[in-house]
Amino acid sequence: MQYIQVTFTLDKIEAYQQDLLINDLAEIGFNTFEDNENGFAAFIDFQDYSQVNLTEVLSLFQEEIVYTYTVTEIAAQNWNEEWEKNFEPLMISEQCYVRATFHPAQPQYPYEIIIDPKMAFGTGHHQTTTMMMKYILSFDVKDKTVLDMGCGTGILAILAAKRGAKTLVAIDNDEVCYQSTIENTGLNAIVNYEALCGGKEAIPKTTFDVILANINRNILLDQIETYAERLKAGGSIFFSGFYESPDLEMITEACEKFNINYVDHQKMGDWVAAHFTKD
Repeated sequence: MQYIQVTFTLDKIEAYQQDLLINDLAEIGFNTFEDNENGFAAFIDFQDYSQVNLTEVLSLFQEEIVYTYTVTEIAAQNWNEEWEKNFEPLMISEQCYVRATFHPAQPQYPYEIIIDPKMAFGTGHHQTTTMMMKYILSFDVKDKTVLDMGCGTGILAILAAKRGAKTLVAIDNDEVCYQSTIENTGLNAIVNYEALCGGKEAIPKTTFDVILANINRNILLDQIETYAERLKAGGSIFFSGFYESPDLEMITEACEKFNINYVDHQKMGDWVAAHFTKD
């Protein structure tokens, strides 16, 4: 599969502005981002790339940031070589050690997760994934049924399984993410799961004790009604992929329409993860 790499050189930009730009790029199909010394690179499937869409997004930032960019066609294996050179092991809450297959094992930690992300999002390094993992580590998922929406590499479902979840369904609308989840669950010897490729229409007609959804604000707002139908009374839902203002308030108001109420939230940088429960 071919990819488009858009490399941004940024000048006079705040961290929150870069996060906002990345969020808007994700909404037009860019699915992987890599920081570099002068800015970052964004990756998108070749068939999904639109110069018109990119120009429209960048027009929103013309008065806020100074930037230049280049567009390059690359092969998937080039990205894999890059992340292998740069992907460092990660520790979450001193309990969960995340590594790739080429890193040494660290069996002294309660949970060890092996992730080979390829082009899929979710190594745990991004603040949204880290916060979602912290929630899973602090929340009792033992013997619960779990839905992981926008699963990326499958890392959240894998951690939930290692924490004792009864069954898991992991869904992503990206074929690369779907295949990555299957590969990574295998690497971690997870068997009590089902991986599906699709959006909210792919969610099985059943109910779940816990829903994990690390996507972005607009998709979450569109899918909340479906989540409400699939979440058991008394169940918990954990959201991430958005900002504190105004996103958290918008999501809270949308959830309240379906008797899903705010419990608390975490914040890392400008990103937020939040816990809600259904009456």
